[in-house]
Amino acid sequence: MTRKQWGGILLITGNAIGGGMLALPLVTAQTGFLNASFFLIACWGIMLAGGLLVLEVNLWFPPNSHLLSMARATLGVFGEVIAWFCYLLLLYALLAAYISGGSDFLQGILQKINIQLSVMVTTGLFILILGPIVYKGIHSVDLMNQILMGGKLFIFFLLIVFIFPSISIKQLGISHHYLPRSLPIIITSFGFAAIIPSLRSYFHSDVKQLRLVIILGSLIPLICYIFWNAAIMGIIPISKLFTLAQSSQSTSHLANTISYLLNKKNITLLVWLFTSICLATSFLGVGISLSDFLMDGLNLNPTEKNKCIVSLLTFLPPFMIVLFYPASFMLALNYAGIWCVILLALLPALMAWFGRYRQFIKGNYQVMGGKLLLSMVIACAFIIILQAILVNII
Repeated sequence: MTRKQWGGILLITGNAIGGGMLALPLVTAQTGFLNASFFLIACWGIMLAGGLLVLEVNLWFPPNSHLLSMARATLGVFGEVIAWFCYLLLLYALLAAYISGGSDFLQGILQKINIQLSVMVTTGLFILILGPIVYKGIHSVDLMNQILMGGKLFIFFLLIVFIFPSISIKQLGISHHYLPRSLPIIITSFGFAAIIPSLRSYFHSDVKQLRLVIILGSLIPLICYIFWNAAIMGIIPISKLFTLAQSSQSTSHLANTISYLLNKKNITLLVWLFTSICLATSFLGVGISLSDFLMDGLNLNPTEKNKCIVSLLTFLPPFMIVLFYPASFMLALNYAGIWCVILLALLPALMAWFGRYRQFIKGNYQVMGGKLLLSMVIACAFIIILQAILVNII
């Protein structure tokens, strides 16, 4: 394994593991650990197929072709509009979720030292602390993200080591015949495929290396999620996790519950550090993606004035969402999952179908499975979207 391959694997892993990981035990708790693991593996399979289809379609076009141009070339203007719309809503929904989680986290910390601040203040503080890094651009975000990612993986390893001796195997064996509360939130946790066009350029269209990086890079988050679910479901009763999922302060309450049940100062510190880093890395990654997307979409030059305008367009809408709906962490992740499954599973399958069987494009790589695989990905995407609508809207 070369250093470059490891770099690509970590880019995939870093794009997948984020603030959404904190919500996984909450949204899968009612199914029990074993069933939750099945749904995690199933969603991983769907999004891995979507990622490989993104690679296949991307290889039909020149390097530096991205999802919007791919959709336009295979599905026409309508496909491009859908991709643009879903991408924008996905980024705004994710940013609102992470700002909500960050605001809740700040409130939880300040309450421990008897400081009470309103949601408006803590939301503004969270944006003011991390927003300037996004404003400075990709190099500042990349540097900070590398530092935080190293810390996040190290702290995650320590948490698993410290928590596992306390888990109840009997509790993990409890199973219920329910769907998870939100399949889209699980899907969001595997939303790595948007970075694949950039990786294609990085690896100079080397299909063998790209397939390896995508498969291993997505497998690491799956393993981490299963261990995280085991750790949390093994110490917190399912009924309590279900209650936490309904809470307006789910992130801070989850951290407090873990700390209370284990009653160890070192674990308390690790839980709070891990939560803060997850939210920070997610905020930075989504923030720079949305900022660059708006700068490019509005055809603006990166002057100081335009950067200020784009920063307002980036952070003001999610700030207002959190202000008027403070308990938006879980809900925003749910809606993000809908846009994610459309953009990174449904559209890639449709692009591959139209490109292969309507435009008869022949590339140097084709995902195995033919029409059967494409039909399965499309069907699964519609099932996930329907489940989200039934749970959250009807």
